[in-house]
Amino acid sequence: MRRKLAAGNWKMNGDSATLDELATLAQRHAEASVDLLICPPATLISRAVSCAGPIRIGGQDCHAAPSGAHTGDISAAQLRDAGATAVILGHSERREDHDEDSDQVREKARAAHAADLLTVICLGESLAQREAQNTLDIIGAQLALSVPDSATGENTVIAYEPIWAIGTGLVPDTDQIGEVHDFIRARLERRFGAGVGRSVRLLYGGSVKPENAASIFAVSNVDGALVGGASLKAADFSPIVSALEASA
Repeated sequence: MRRKLAAGNWKMNGDSATLDELATLAQRHAEASVDLLICPPATLISRAVSCAGPIRIGGQDCHAAPSGAHTGDISAAQLRDAGATAVILGHSERREDHDEDSDQVREKARAAHAADLLTVICLGESLAQREAQNTLDIIGAQLALSVPDSATGENTVIAYEPIWAIGTGLVPDTDQIGEVHDFIRARLERRFGAGVGRSVRLLYGGSVKPENAASIFAVSNVDGALVGGASLKAADFSPIVSALEASA
């Protein structure tokens, strides 16, 4: 049985005051029947850990190298030392804004696994690729290259985030979400075998809100969500967590 996961990506948002929202969320869901993960900016990780209660705290990226002359970067081991137990990798904003490709994402994931971090690997297609009916080809290629051979259900989560739906308010219909999640599940089972392939959790991300969460969580092979803006406030994220608990 895959335990459901509600993950929040604060991106480059939040400051010390925002940690009050995290503390509120932790209080509301102190006995949650699903896993919770919040990935704040690196500047807040250590302080977030102290007020997160049962909520996992993660980073938003890491370097593939354990140390070295990489100004401005942070290693997986440094995230772990700061108290993080997870990291997001391959988000479309990293792929687009920093020209990261799937080979780089795979090397980062290997480093994250070596540091014992739960690794959330993001996949997604652009609107042009969706309209050209290339979605499954794009997702299949990203999945094959981004996920290392060290992946298991314990150390890896896959997040499907259609680029055109992130922060736009646009959401694929449930049939489209189901098609991609079923495809990812089948590919994982083919590559890793039924045991590992069925144990990796698959999250949906892209304009998940309290209003649409329940319908998304009812879709085949959706094990939770990776949420952006709605994870910054407990009042917005808490109903999403509750909807996920109801679907478990």
